[in-house]
Amino acid sequence: MRNAKGRGKAGQACRAVAGLARHAGVAVGLAALIAPAAAWADAKAGAAVFSRKCAECHSVRRGVIVTGPSLAGLFGRKAGTVKDFPYSPAVGASAIVWGADTLDTFIARPQKTIRGITMTSPGIADAAQRSDLIAYLATLK
Repeated sequence: MRNAKGRGKAGQACRAVAGLARHAGVAVGLAALIAPAAAWADAKAGAAVFSRKCAECHSVRRGVIVTGPSLAGLFGRKAGTVKDFPYSPAVGASAIVWGADTLDTFIARPQKTIRGITMTSPGIADAAQRSDLIAYLATLK
């Protein structure tokens, strides 16, 4: 370094690191703004959404079938693969593997996502409720 104003190679390096840190801070801030809503989802609130909108037809216990299939172990499972559940041909023919994105699309508009499905739910339009519900479903092993 040549003087206290940060001239010379060391000063250039310090300014470069500071610039990167500023850009990284902006990138992190932007990522937080555009991150999926699931990053802020509340699984406890999702359990309440499940109770109000899903529990009448779905169980969260493995092997327990109500009107619809059990949702235990849902993440990573291919649609239409719960043993002993009589899925509609449309679900069986779908190539959907359940994850946050596929569930968000499906829960928003089930009949539009899998045409010919027998599920009667109109879906959940509220994105925050869907995110909370998906966070809850992710906890079901």
